[in-house]
Amino acid sequence: RRLRPPHSMQRQLVAAGVAVTGVAAALALRRLVVARRAAALLNKLQLKTPVPPDVEISQAVKLTPIKELFDRKFGLREGELFAHGTYKGKLSLSVYERLKHQPDGNYVVVCGINPTPLGEGKSTTTIGLSQALGAHLGQQVMTCIRQPSMGPTFGIKGGAAGGGYAQCAPMEEFNLHMTGDIHAITAANNLFAAAIDTRYLHEQTASTNFLWNKLCPADGSGRGTLELSMRPRLDKLGIFKAAPDDLTASEIERFVRLDIDPDSITWKRVTDTNDRYLRGVSVGTSPSEVNKKTGESLGRESGFAITVASEIMAVLALATDLSDLRARLGRMIACTSCAGEPLTADDFGITGALTVLMMDALMPTTMQTLEGTPALVHCGPFANIAHGNSSVVADRLPPQLGGPP
Repeated sequence: RRLRPPHSMQRQLVAAGVAVTGVAAALALRRLVVARRAAALLNKLQLKTPVPPDVEISQAVKLTPIKELFDRKFGLREGELFAHGTYKGKLSLSVYERLKHQPDGNYVVVCGINPTPLGEGKSTTTIGLSQALGAHLGQQVMTCIRQPSMGPTFGIKGGAAGGGYAQCAPMEEFNLHMTGDIHAITAANNLFAAAIDTRYLHEQTASTNFLWNKLCPADGSGRGTLELSMRPRLDKLGIFKAAPDDLTASEIERFVRLDIDPDSITWKRVTDTNDRYLRGVSVGTSPSEVNKKTGESLGRESGFAITVASEIMAVLALATDLSDLRARLGRMIACTSCAGEPLTADDFGITGALTVLMMDALMPTTMQTLEGTPALVHCGPFANIAHGNSSVVADRLPPQLGGPP
């Protein structure tokens, strides 16, 4: 009895409990109102039995223009979303820089699972969960999934937009070209392949002086220039001179001659379709691809891979910003010299060109689910197996956008 609080304090505690209960109820009611208001603005599904084919479901939904959807959900500023047509866009990485000091929202990982006989796998589960949280519970949510390859899309597997009433839309654009990221990877990958074969040809058919004059042509005053793209190889060789005229004959020889071992070239060309007859090909069989001194053919056996298996896809998925992307591209190893030295994109002086081709692809594509919740689609399958997500960039942005203000 001595430990029991006095009646006045008991009344205060009861009143406080009622107040806390009232606040909790008010917050719950507010969340319900917010959820209903949000649901009123979202895309409307018309559920049918039996469930129609996926493409019919997707085409029957009136989607929200992508800029309107993201601006309304996240209050984006001017220049932070670049529309690609009405229902697709690119999200600028400047959003992360603006919001990186905010507390993060929750990050939910849907692990790899075997799909059911009806096809509910990772994508369908992820999209369905996002729609439940965003469209029905009023939570701030973003779906992060990877872009499908057109190889499986036109093969037995089909598309990867989810299924049934849990899809990313527009479904056709999602499964095809989207915003051209995979095409950019194809172009960059094959540019590197062309640079490797071209460099090998010229080193086999031209003098050191000829190669040097082509790499460092003289300007009107008769002086050449060491371009910034040459700096990584010069640094690798321990040559820290600023002007071409300062290099010795030995240094010039080491710089211009990569001495490529053709049997060590692992870099393949790519295409984003299933074309089994390109798995093994002979390249350099033209009469012009010969050693001019001996007449020996400079052709070799090579092959094609599918674009989404390119190392450039893995690099894109792991890059955090443009400078990081350039650094990672420069470190890609394509072959070795005859002495066994690894040769990278930096050695070929092609890193800047690869980065320019990949610039826009670094920004995730903005899309939406059928029930109008935002989605980020980035990178692709095959090359992402090692790290197990779509991309680092796409995973860094949503926790900032969906976190507390």
